[in-house]
Amino acid sequence: MADRYGFSPDDDAPVFVISVAATLAGMHAQTLRQYDRLGLVTPSRTRGGGRRYSGRDVALLREVQRLSQEGVSLAGIQRILELENQVSALRARVGELAAELQRTRASVTGSSQHRVFAVGPTGDVIALRAGERPRQTRPPQALVVWRPNT
Repeated sequence: MADRYGFSPDDDAPVFVISVAATLAGMHAQTLRQYDRLGLVTPSRTRGGGRRYSGRDVALLREVQRLSQEGVSLAGIQRILELENQVSALRARVGELAAELQRTRASVTGSSQHRVFAVGPTGDVIALRAGERPRQTRPPQALVVWRPNT
């Protein structure tokens, strides 16, 4: 499955030495070293400490170069990359939650009884069938939320 830059998971393989990655990105190898020191692009390392860049790293280097040429400072570029990573993580989480919601809705509509929610003995929210009460281990303190005909 390709990401927004068109790379698949195989493109994460660290295959390019710094000179080749610099050529592919259209910049000097020293610039790649600086970006690595700043944490803008973090290549894999060999046992001897040599940098190895993936296809995804090269695409990221091109993006950093583009932003830099448009006048964005390195600190600004770093913040943009952080925000893009956060957006990607949030999109993935939204996808997970949407799938979980879909599974939950399917199980609720697939059953003949609707579920209600209550506070369990430890204080956490638990799902129950209509008319069922949570098990008590101490004096009753559970709150049951009931929405008839919903």
